Amino acid sequence: MFGRLNWLRAGVLGANDGIVSVAGLVVGVAAATVQRGPIFTAGLAGLVAGAVSMALGEFVSVSSQRDAERALLSKERCELIDDPDSELAELAALYRAKGLSEDTARKVAQELTAHDALAAHAEVELGLDPEDLTNPWQAAGASALSFCVGAILPLLAILLPPPIWRVPVTVVAVLVALGLAGAISARIGRTAAPRAVVRVVIGGAIGLAVTYAIGHLAGTATLG
Repeated sequence: MFGRLNWLRAGVLGANDGIVSVAGLVVGVAAATVQRGPIFTAGLAGLVAGAVSMALGEFVSVSSQRDAERALLSKERCELIDDPDSELAELAALYRAKGLSEDTARKVAQELTAHDALAAHAEVELGLDPEDLTNPWQAAGASALSFCVGAILPLLAILLPPPIWRVPVTVVAVLVALGLAGAISARIGRTAAPRAVVRVVIGGAIGLAVTYAIGHLAGTATLG
């Protein structure tokens, strides 16, 4: 479950970033010119650069987390070798803290230690599964792929309609997509969906307004 949540989180964040960043980029360029060529070039460059950046960032972040998890497991492994009796007492104490009686906690600790001492300590003490650590490649791939999927929406929305409808259609499509991404993110995190949706939609709307204004001013200055 933790592994699935990890790549789902990366996927939702990647899609959200793809929608917002590429939408802001193409809306800003569309405010300065009505030619499809520059808009497409800017959008495609933003898609590729953003996907690479998201993948690298996620890979580095999750790799650091995985290194920390491995260090904790290595430390626990050494402690089990150096002082197994103290570790057994510690494991029993952790189970007593969960509500088991002293006799039951000690019996559970002894049986789990005999079966797989490291796995028992990793689960109860560290909240880790030695056989299922976070996967940086999985997170990086999910983030890059979802960024591309999210970025395609504003790119198509800005290129397909006639010039006069490009920006309005893109804004509506982006805000609807952001609302869906916010709802999915809230469901994954088990938080209030309305708050997450409103937060991401307002943030996206502000970002689009700012980039459109900058693009319009830059286009006016260039023409002038």
